[in-house]
Amino acid sequence: MRNITVSVDDETYRQARVLAAEMDTSVSALVRDYLRSLSDSGLETEQQESASERRMRGLLEAREQIRRNSPSFRVADNVSREELYDRNAPD
Repeated sequence: MRNITVSVDDETYRQARVLAAEMDTSVSALVRDYLRSLSDSGLETEQQESASERRMRGLLEAREQIRRNSPSFRVADNVSREELYDRNAPD
């Protein structure tokens, strides 16, 4: 496996960390899955879409709907960093 380095602005990085936490994964896994989907584009059909890709698409659609309906909502304003990354906390 090869490593790559990607530079992004602070806001993109913050949003990627929040999205990864929401999906219980890492930013690296998100980037890896995205790049893999690019290399597979045109080869997969809707029926062959993996469960993780469907989940990611659903979360992205939900995030966009929240942004449209509540433009002032920000996870960072409502959840501390410790709470955001505490995966063992009760729901």
